[in-house]
Amino acid sequence: MIKESPSYRVFSSLNYLALGLLALATCYPFYFILIYSLSDPARVVGNPSFLLPRGLTLVNYSEIFSKNDFTGPVLISVGRTVFGTLLTLIGCSMLAFGLTKRATPFRKPMYIAIVMTMYINAGLIPNYILIYDLHLLNTFWVYIIPGMINAFFLVLIKTYFEQLPPELEEAAMLEGAGYFTVFARIALPLSKPILATITIFAAVGQWNNWMDNLLYNTRQELMTLQLMLLRFLQSQSYSLRDAALLAATQDTLTITPTSLRMTITVLVVVPVFLVYPWLQRYFVKGIMIGAVKG
Repeated sequence: MIKESPSYRVFSSLNYLALGLLALATCYPFYFILIYSLSDPARVVGNPSFLLPRGLTLVNYSEIFSKNDFTGPVLISVGRTVFGTLLTLIGCSMLAFGLTKRATPFRKPMYIAIVMTMYINAGLIPNYILIYDLHLLNTFWVYIIPGMINAFFLVLIKTYFEQLPPELEEAAMLEGAGYFTVFARIALPLSKPILATITIFAAVGQWNNWMDNLLYNTRQELMTLQLMLLRFLQSQSYSLRDAALLAATQDTLTITPTSLRMTITVLVVVPVFLVYPWLQRYFVKGIMIGAVKG
C-alpha cells in the first residue's frame, strides 16, 4: 500500500468535508419542504422547524385531496408522461438514425434546420395557429405530438449513433439486414445510456409541463395535475377546522398558503425522485458520450 503523506490526508479530509457540505446544501431544501408540509401550519407560521416536523400532521395533504378530484388529472399527467416520453424516444431516435446515413437525401440541410429551432422560435401566435391547423386544440394529443421531435435530444442521439462501430452495421448488411433491422437490433440496444438520459429529460419535461394545457386545452377532463395544482394554489385562502384539535384546544387550524405551496411541491417532485434512481447509472455516461462530438 502507498503511504499517504500528512498533507494528502489533510487535503482529502477537507475535500470530503467540502463535498459533504455541498451535498447537504443541495439536499436540505428538499428535506425542509418535506418537513414543512408535514408540520402543523399554525405552529410553523413565523417559526418553522429546520430538523423535524413541528406538530406532525397530514392536514395539508388531506386539505388538497379532499377539495379536489385528483384521479382525472393524475391519469392525464401520467398518460402524457408515458406516451409522450415513449413517442419522443421513437421519433428522435428514428430521425437521428436516418440523419447519420449518407443515403438520406438532404440530410445536412435538414439537420441544420432542426438545430436552428434551438435558437429561433416563431413565437406564441404562430405556434397557436399551427396547433389549430393541425386540429390538436382541446385534444390529448396536443401534449404529445408537438414534442415528438426535440432538437436537443436529436443532437445527443445522433452524436451517440455516429460513435457506434460501423463494422457492426456492415456485418449486419452482409447478412441481409436492412436499415430498420440495424436500427432496432443493433443501434437501439447499444444506445441504452443516451436513451435513458433522454428518457429522464423527456419524462420530467412532460410531467412538469402545464403551459400547453393552459394555452391549447380548455377541456376540464383533459386538465393536467400541474395546472390543477397551480389553480388550486392561486385560488382564495384556505382554512379548515380539525375536529380532534378543536375538541382538545378549541382553536382553529388554518391552512396557510406557504404550507400548501410546500405540499404541492412535494406532490409534484416525488414521482421524479422515484423514477430517477432507476436511470441514474446511465445518465452521466449518456450525457458525456452524447456530447463529446458535435
